[in-house]
Amino acid sequence: MYYDTIIAGFGGQGVMFMGNLLAMAGMYENRNTTYMPVYGVEMRGGTANCTVVISDREIGSPIIEMPRSSIVMNLPSLLKFGPRVKKKGLLMVNSSLIDMKEAAFQHIDIQGVPTLELASAVGREQLANMVMMGAFVAKTGVVSIESIDKALKETLAGKYQDLLDINRAALEAGAAHVQKG
Repeated sequence: MYYDTIIAGFGGQGVMFMGNLLAMAGMYENRNTTYMPVYGVEMRGGTANCTVVISDREIGSPIIEMPRSSIVMNLPSLLKFGPRVKKKGLLMVNSSLIDMKEAAFQHIDIQGVPTLELASAVGREQLANMVMMGAFVAKTGVVSIESIDKALKETLAGKYQDLLDINRAALEAGAAHVQKG
């Protein structure tokens, strides 16, 4: 098994957090993983993306030119990374911020997720990234939701422990959105 993805958005959307959780979940499943963050020059509001590779075999490089999938949280990320997704790959689109007409790429599976609406229903718009992570894991099965939950629990331990339940609810909302079709 070999799976690679690029996760992209603007600073403050939790793009790096998503990538980190995905890589940790892969490690919990005893797979080789790489996680490579790329930041723009701005602290908040600038561009941000990361690559994650999860594999049963050794990984030669964390650099991905044409990913099997991409998660895009804003329009500039869609325009940059959407065309790079491999034929028959998957493009996960934050349809709260991106008009799905913009995501009219050929020969790939395109899944829109209304992250802000689903996160608001859970109780916090800031959880749009966790909604998308839940949707991605449910759609791909690249790691289990249990492994994501374990990574989330470890990451939020201590100072942010009180946010664990609402983050779990956001993951579940994203997964449910994809599963209902």
